[in-house]
Amino acid sequence: MTKKIAVLVVEDEALLRMATVDDLNDHGFEVMEASNAREAIEIFKAGRRFECLFTDVDMPGDKDGLELAEMVKSAWPPIDIIVTSGHRDVKETDLPQDGVFVGKPYSTEAIADLIKRLTTA
Repeated sequence: MTKKIAVLVVEDEALLRMATVDDLNDHGFEVMEASNAREAIEIFKAGRRFECLFTDVDMPGDKDGLELAEMVKSAWPPIDIIVTSGHRDVKETDLPQDGVFVGKPYSTEAIADLIKRLTTA
């Protein structure tokens, strides 16, 4: 049996987060969730490792998704980063190295395909 790809979804909008987590689970990923950057950092500090971080940019709290992505990438360089936003035009220069931006609304089918492509590259 192959190991499932572990994904951390960070999204403050509860309904969108739950739908994304459910859909990614249905695509065969092992998914954990956080509602903001602070929760996500606590999950990483607990020693949990992921192949992919999928984070929204605009979230309540002292760190946004871009800051979270940068912190995670510098602490764990092998991780693949996907950043999403429906309000901001994120440029490649805003992302950590090899990070990918996907605008909202997105299809979880497209996100699942992107995660598979990134993590098997």
